[in-house]
Amino acid sequence: MEKQSGITKETLLNLKEKLKAGVLPQWVLADRDMYDLEIKQVFGRTWQFLAHESELKEPGSYVTRWIANDPILLTKTKSGEIKAFLNSCTHRGTLLCTADSGKQKSFTCPFHGWTYNNEGDLVGIAVGNKVYGEEMNKEDWNLRPVPNVDSYQGMIFGNLDHKAESLSDYLGNMKWYLDMMLGRSDGGMEVQGSPQRYVVEANWKVTAENFESDPYHVQFTHKSSKELGIAPNDPFFPGHGHQVVLDNGHGINLVQLDDTGISPIPYQGMPESMWPMFQKNLNKEQNDMVKDTFFVGGVYPNLGFLQFTFPLLDSDNGFYNFLNFRVWRPLAPDKVEVWSWHLIDKDAPQEYKEKSYVSFLSTFGPSGLLEQDDAEIWSRVTQASNGIMAQDKDLSYNSFLNYLMGMDRVQPNEDFPGPGVAYPLCFLDTLSRSMHKRWIDLLLAETPVKEEVR
Repeated sequence: MEKQSGITKETLLNLKEKLKAGVLPQWVLADRDMYDLEIKQVFGRTWQFLAHESELKEPGSYVTRWIANDPILLTKTKSGEIKAFLNSCTHRGTLLCTADSGKQKSFTCPFHGWTYNNEGDLVGIAVGNKVYGEEMNKEDWNLRPVPNVDSYQGMIFGNLDHKAESLSDYLGNMKWYLDMMLGRSDGGMEVQGSPQRYVVEANWKVTAENFESDPYHVQFTHKSSKELGIAPNDPFFPGHGHQVVLDNGHGINLVQLDDTGISPIPYQGMPESMWPMFQKNLNKEQNDMVKDTFFVGGVYPNLGFLQFTFPLLDSDNGFYNFLNFRVWRPLAPDKVEVWSWHLIDKDAPQEYKEKSYVSFLSTFGPSGLLEQDDAEIWSRVTQASNGIMAQDKDLSYNSFLNYLMGMDRVQPNEDFPGPGVAYPLCFLDTLSRSMHKRWIDLLLAETPVKEEVR
């Protein structure tokens, strides 16, 4: 008999063996069956970043977000609790709230007028007594809560899996680095402005891997940043530092500007008046990293972060630090919606916050210099991955992608002071391989794929 359509368990096991050898077939970047399986197995089971607590400042505040195809309504109740619901009216299923954010006590469905409070309770039905009578129990038709909602260091996550492990267990040893990034100042971090949002013709795995685990691309993709003086002229930048592989596919690159290990821009360019605060809130190992390195990495599967410093190309030519969170929301095998947040310390001077935001927009905003570089490359990968040769699953065309960089050549640094397995180099595919291994493991976990039929 011929093979059934879809992704078989045998196919996934073969991918796992190929990855062990340092390669992956290109067809996985644009295959519809693979994408459909990922939505269920990856995005239906992992913790997804939804918002930062600073976006929900007061009771009644709300934002609307997504977990892949599931619309999510996040609200702050009178008691200050953060709740998350499927943003879908329980009457006929339309999107309940279409605004990105706001503040209100209740949400009225634009279809038939059913009304819910910000606790998710159904509190009003248009002419309800006449059309439903007293026997209808409103509590049976409250908004459907997201099965799991939790937060860490101000980051709010949701998980659609009723059997999911705790957020704390899922983050694992990544928490040590999140503490370093988000807990360095007394007031923590806050979001400036609204998250930027735009669509790129690319597979979500391409964007996540490139942003979170691939400093190697900087030399060529972002060549113009060197010409403008935004990046160092060192041909090995940003290979200096450590690439750290963490639990569950998470990881971080601790980038140094040169090979001295001492940053010429201490504390990522933050005001000197704040340095004692960082020293107080961080342990020695964390403080040394904040002082002398910059961070780029991610929480698997699709939360990337960048904490870096870029100069403003204006009269003062000052360097301004920011923390950029971004979520790669899959829309199709070859399309991703990018959500991008700017965060900065609440305790930073107001003028610094404003210039930090401008620095973010000019580099990693939708029209930013570096973002345009990346988006162009991501689209080109998609263009090259949709054809007959790249999509050949029998691999007659030998359509493999190379993940061999550093494999069996670079050994971990046993003296590294932080958690995880740390390699003394950032130009590596070690973290990329770890991310893809996690991807395959999730696809195989209790996988409802079709067995091979022979």
